[in-house]
Amino acid sequence: MNNLIKPMNSAWLSFCFLLGLTFLCAIGIQLLVLISGLIAIGDTSSLLNDSLGLDFKNNVFFSYSMIIASSFGTFLLPSLILQRIEPYYTYFPRKVGSQFGLLLLLATGFMIAFTPMMEFISSWNQQMSLPESLHTIEVWMRMKEDSMAELTKNMVMVDSWQLMVVNLFAVAVMPAIAEEYYFRGSLMQIFGRFFKNYHVTIWAVAIIFSAIHVQFYGFVPRVLMGAFFGYMLVWSQNIWVPIIGHFINNGTAVVMAFYYTRQGKTYEELQSYEGYSLFVYLASFLVSGVIGWYFYNKTKQNNIDGKGLG
Repeated sequence: MNNLIKPMNSAWLSFCFLLGLTFLCAIGIQLLVLISGLIAIGDTSSLLNDSLGLDFKNNVFFSYSMIIASSFGTFLLPSLILQRIEPYYTYFPRKVGSQFGLLLLLATGFMIAFTPMMEFISSWNQQMSLPESLHTIEVWMRMKEDSMAELTKNMVMVDSWQLMVVNLFAVAVMPAIAEEYYFRGSLMQIFGRFFKNYHVTIWAVAIIFSAIHVQFYGFVPRVLMGAFFGYMLVWSQNIWVPIIGHFINNGTAVVMAFYYTRQGKTYEELQSYEGYSLFVYLASFLVSGVIGWYFYNKTKQNNIDGKGLG
């Protein structure tokens, strides 16, 4: 009797599976939530308008349900299904060395230390201006940016502790897990099989990660953030390290928005950039660089592979 070994799927086939699952799960899950909302609330016209604009004032529960369903259906569920289809690939490494707790602490410290530099880069990116020949595209980009800013303001500028906790889950916990599973997990593993070079893989996925958010005036800092998360995964070989970094980044924004609202300040004040001294920028760059270097060396000391995608 011959023992037949099922061949592993190619990178292209895995990529097609992931895209197909993303399309089906994103539409299916959000449609399920929408239909459930229609049945529960009954007011079809107002609910449809609220779902398109995510009016948090009129239908708080439904709006949050749509946000969470979007993260779950678009990113997390397709990744989990792909791992089930292809168990011979390790899409979500969870290698735990003796210094795993320290790596989580270093990832958190890096995100905090780099914050001034990230704000400077973000401010520079927001001043981006396209040539006159691309004016129509620039107007469209600005409209998308303003629309996303309005959605974010309606969601995070709350003064209720209960809503702040819900925001932490919807904006920080769920996206951190879902997006890292999808981008640093599934997509980066597939791209690693394409490119055979983990630097190229990390930056290619980081660019896609930034582009998928359709926020052009925050494109560069989000690419950097995606690259940071990519290196955290490759060096630590544990998906929970970039997840924690992602959570710290998003969670800090949620807490700051809550604090500003409780102080009677506006979203525009939260987004305003006054700048730091040159010393702060230098300190931010140097300290984050030292933390990154120490992080890399700690992974090598613990026999964690820092030269590939595992």
